Amino acid sequence: MFVVCEKHLEDAIEEFVEVYEQPPDIYKLDEVSFTDWLVPHKCDFCDEPPKYLVV
Repeated sequence: MFVVCEKHLEDAIEEFVEVYEQPPDIYKLDEVSFTDWLVPHKCDFCDEPPKYLVV
């Protein structure tokens, strides 16, 4: 699972496919909500605010 900014979305997809050998599901963080999960404050690859959840 990755939480990433727009700049690093492609990197997260590539890494996900390399590890799991299948395409991920991608969600815009501003369009989904979770009751028991708080969105991290920064991208997994940099310090920018995240925009996407890659799972």
